[in-house]
Amino acid sequence: MEKIVRQSLLFDFYGELLTEHQKSIYSDVISEDLSYSEIAESYNISRQGVFDMVKRCDKILEGYEEKLHLLEKFLSARQGMESIREITQTIKNKNSDPALAGLLDKLEDAAENVVSLL
Repeated sequence: MEKIVRQSLLFDFYGELLTEHQKSIYSDVISEDLSYSEIAESYNISRQGVFDMVKRCDKILEGYEEKLHLLEKFLSARQGMESIREITQTIKNKNSDPALAGLLDKLEDAAENVVSLL
């Protein structure tokens, strides 16, 4: 997974566990895509201070993931729902039974609803 996507997902899951200052700076880097220099100027700190804060937040967020595995579970559930949708589509394409097609449509809709919640 691309690093910025992983950082963003970890921040979505665990960002509330950071201090307000950490959240603000990390959000500016991850969500707003601001440079370290822009952030440093905005918070009146050094560029190195921003860099250190981001590294510290990365380590904190990864630590939470190592303990709780919420991102791992989320990605697994999303992949499982995607698989269900693909399988129902394959069965519908290979079978012309209208009753089965109706059940598969319901299953596909349920999987779509779960994916949209994730």
